[in-house]
Amino acid sequence: MSERDVQTIATGFTFTECPRWHDERWWFVDFYTHRILSMRADGSDLRTEVEVPQRPSGLGWLPDGTLLFVSMRDRRVMRKDSDGSVSVHADLSRLAAGYLNDMIVDAQGRAYVGNFGFDLTSGADIDLAALIRVDTDGTATAVAHDLWFPNGMAITDDGSTLLVNETFGGRVSAFDIGAGGALGERRDWAKFSELPQTRSFEAARSQLVVEPDGCGLDAQGRLWVADAMGGRALLVAEGGDVEDEIPAGTGVFACMLGGPDGHDLFLSCAPDYDEHKRSAAREATVKIVRAEVPHGGRP
Repeated sequence: MSERDVQTIATGFTFTECPRWHDERWWFVDFYTHRILSMRADGSDLRTEVEVPQRPSGLGWLPDGTLLFVSMRDRRVMRKDSDGSVSVHADLSRLAAGYLNDMIVDAQGRAYVGNFGFDLTSGADIDLAALIRVDTDGTATAVAHDLWFPNGMAITDDGSTLLVNETFGGRVSAFDIGAGGALGERRDWAKFSELPQTRSFEAARSQLVVEPDGCGLDAQGRLWVADAMGGRALLVAEGGDVEDEIPAGTGVFACMLGGPDGHDLFLSCAPDYDEHKRSAAREATVKIVRAEVPHGGRP
């Protein structure tokens, strides 16, 4: 377990998610104030970049610098163009069984988008979900199926492999990326426990050891994983060995390396992910801890 100093650099949020280091600033979302935010590396100069009435989630940029972002509740991927106008990039409502979730945009501008698959807020039984690819023209295609809540994603430095955290499956899955963004067969990249033997939400969670939420790669190809049930960030090597653990003293729901030298590990922290509690309070924080190995891969 790491003894590194974990510093709080920003406070007063509802539930932050999807951190990205872009144009020398941290970008992230605050779910229940419906905002995409950015700030300097030290937490200063906080700005609202976009307001998203249907709740923001995953972020990414097209090769020309156009911002793409998820609008969760209406299941759309939106875009903010250079003139500041916001429009629909893709409507995924026919393909996504639940709210949209995290997203990653590859070097060619293709977006991979997860969704809940079931009504998480009400504690409904878990239903498996598809991963959806959105091409640069807005065409949407389901490219992987039967995932246990596809969540944080990363693409390896060489662009050949997509990693997907399956939060309620307790695993990180890998897919080879083929021509045109097609995905190969799913394989285990890291498995923290066996799949739950039930779809009952609370019973399934009780069978998990780690709930992998947000994630980001380092330059050695290891994955920093936010453990949504453990209040920690884990540094995981391919195969599942945990090489470092950073406890945050509260829930950790996303993590990403960035900062001026790539060594700052951004932690999205909150007491829990209960929608009713988080939307009624301002208890979420952003914490930073220094990592030995800098950022790698995408985003």
